[in-house]
Amino acid sequence: MNGGYQDFRDLLAYKKAFEQTMTIFENTKSFPKEEKYALIDQIRRSSRSVCANLAEAFRKRIYPNHFLLKITDCLGENSETLVWLDISLECEYIDKVTYDHLILINEEVGKLLSYMYNHPEKFGVIRL
Repeated sequence: MNGGYQDFRDLLAYKKAFEQTMTIFENTKSFPKEEKYALIDQIRRSSRSVCANLAEAFRKRIYPNHFLLKITDCLGENSETLVWLDISLECEYIDKVTYDHLILINEEVGKLLSYMYNHPEKFGVIRL
């Protein structure tokens, strides 16, 4: 029933989203202090929200519409993270190499989430 996944942490999308979150956390430690309540909080919150919404989607996958809604929320938060990465680069808080690495992860997370949205049955969701 669950597509072979025992836990949301088994999902590749979760693993990549978590990698993105932790890489962002490490990089934002060096951002200017005046960004603490603006950019730092925003980028950390949006990247973490991808993971949290994915966990919720997985736990509630017996409700197809809820699963799809939470995956849509994940996609939105992942896109928001992309905006904050663009701003971080433009403000020169991260270098181009770090930015490119994070963009690759962000794009991969987006593709994995889109796959989950388009193929929910592979993740234990039964379409009614």
